[in-house]
Amino acid sequence: MREIRHIVFDIGKVLIHYDPDIPFSRLIPDAQRRRWFFETVCTHEWNLEQDRGRSWPDAEALLIADFPDEADNIRAFRRHWHEMVPHAYDEPVSIMLGLIENGHDVTMLTNFAADTFRQARSIYPFLERPRGVTVSGEIGLIKPDRAIFDRHARDFGLEASASLFIDDSPKNVDGAKAAGWDAVLFSDARTLRQDLRARGIDA
Repeated sequence: MREIRHIVFDIGKVLIHYDPDIPFSRLIPDAQRRRWFFETVCTHEWNLEQDRGRSWPDAEALLIADFPDEADNIRAFRRHWHEMVPHAYDEPVSIMLGLIENGHDVTMLTNFAADTFRQARSIYPFLERPRGVTVSGEIGLIKPDRAIFDRHARDFGLEASASLFIDDSPKNVDGAKAAGWDAVLFSDARTLRQDLRARGIDA
C-alpha cells in the first residue's frame, strides 16, 4: 500500500452543497421550462467555461445574443449564485478539519469561477483552513485535465504517488489517477472515513 502524505479535497458536492435549481425553482416555476433552460441556455458546459476562467459579463453576453428573451434569467444565474450554495456538509467538513488538526497536509483542488470562489470563502470560513487551494478559474485549467493535477502538485510541493484526491465526479477521480495520484469517489462521510482508514489515516 502506498503511503499517503497529502490529502486533497474537492469542494462542490463534497464540502458544500451546490444546486442551481434552488433559486430557479422560484425564478422559473414551471419544471419543464426550467429543465429546458438548463439544458439549452445556462447549460453545465456553459457554466464550466466560467470555471475555466471566462468572465461572467462575457458569458452572459454570449448567451443573450442567442437567447435575448432569456436575458433576465441568464443574468440571474450569477446574481443568485449565493442561493445555489445554501449549506455545508457538516460531516465531511468535520473530517477535513480533523485531518488538519491531526497534522495531515490538506489542500483543495476545485473547478470554480474565481469570483464565486471568493464569495464562497466569505460564506464558509472553513475554506480558509487548508494549507492552500487551486481554483480552476484563477489558472485557466480545469479538472479532469491532467495539467491541473500536475500544477497543483507542483505549486504545493506534493508527491503525486503520495497524494489522495477526494471528488464526487468519476471523471475527476479518473483524471487524478491518470496523473499518478490515489483517488476516491466521494459519496458520503461514512464511506470517506472507510476510504481514509483503508489507507491508514484515522478520520
